[in-house]
Amino acid sequence: MLLKHRLNEFDIASRFGEAFKIREKPVVETLSMGIPEIDDLTGGLPRGAITELFGPASSGRTSMMYSMLAHATTHDEICALVDVNDVFAPAAAVNAGINFDRLLWIRCGGSLENAFKATDLLLHAGGFGLVVLDIADVAGKDARRIIPSWWYRFRRTVENRPTSIVVLSEEPCTRSCAALTLGLNGTPEWSRASVEPSVEQGNVVPMRKQARSSRQPVTTQGNVLRFNSIKVNRERPLSPWRNDSHFRAYRAS
Repeated sequence: MLLKHRLNEFDIASRFGEAFKIREKPVVETLSMGIPEIDDLTGGLPRGAITELFGPASSGRTSMMYSMLAHATTHDEICALVDVNDVFAPAAAVNAGINFDRLLWIRCGGSLENAFKATDLLLHAGGFGLVVLDIADVAGKDARRIIPSWWYRFRRTVENRPTSIVVLSEEPCTRSCAALTLGLNGTPEWSRASVEPSVEQGNVVPMRKQARSSRQPVTTQGNVLRFNSIKVNRERPLSPWRNDSHFRAYRAS
């Protein structure tokens, strides 16, 4: 009886042994966001996966996008930006340090359909380290109507590739397809128009920088945006230790 029991165990182990082995979780490769505070919180952008950054206007979405693209394009990555509403500002991007020799900018003229088809073609073509889909200026109600199969298709396409997909949105819309979801919220800090912003703080990322004019600006009594203090909340995956961080974006003059 004991021999028969042992033979049965041996038979089960030989047929299904692989199923009972505890496999080590593969190490996820990441790409830096270019902001140390956020990299410390998240570990960076996961490659072969979708990351979603969402928040209202002035929440820091653009600052984070510039930072990610600047870091990636200056660290041997080929990047692509799918710009749904043509809001990308090349002059500001240059001031942020983005290398345009390594950036493909696709303008979609407000067409969500064209944006998703372009993103799909880019992901299937391969060769990109970072692909950004900017639908941040698409109304939340319209973004929520995007069929989920697009997100599943994107996730499946890159899951075994060294490509990070970043989706910028006003409200979360990628659902469970995102490996990393960050909610952003900005708090502007104002100063008198004649005061220049100080950039001595360590956790500061530049926002859009205005082109210098040969004429001296006229000082007014109005206020100007000095800093945007940005809070980042990790919505997915949650950690038992820490799920938020802060950084500042300044408006350089």
